[in-house]
Amino acid sequence: MNLNGLSFQVSATATAGVVSSDTRLALLQRGSRILGHYQGGSIQRGYLVGSIVGHTMHFRYSQRETAGGIHGGRSVCFLEFLSDGRLRVREHFTWTTREGAGVNVFDQVDAGYQRDAS
Repeated sequence: MNLNGLSFQVSATATAGVVSSDTRLALLQRGSRILGHYQGGSIQRGYLVGSIVGHTMHFRYSQRETAGGIHGGRSVCFLEFLSDGRLRVREHFTWTTREGAGVNVFDQVDAGYQRDAS
């Protein structure tokens, strides 16, 4: 699976989450390495670094919030295809800088996922 250059928008968030429908996530992928940048809503700037194996991503995230706090945690994400061909990221997160955990859902905003020819 290649997520390089894909963008996502939050479609659902947990009570312990701070992302919203105004949050956008852009991913870069090199081999099994994943890098991401996200912002919007209460997130001034956020980054994630991790890896992908099959349809599962593992990463750490760190973000500066508009209220001034800097927070972070770790996530395990499961990737699935929507009926229209877009990807959905179901993120199971756990804060390491404050209390809480939950599930956020990000849906691809690009036209459609392009499967590798290989």
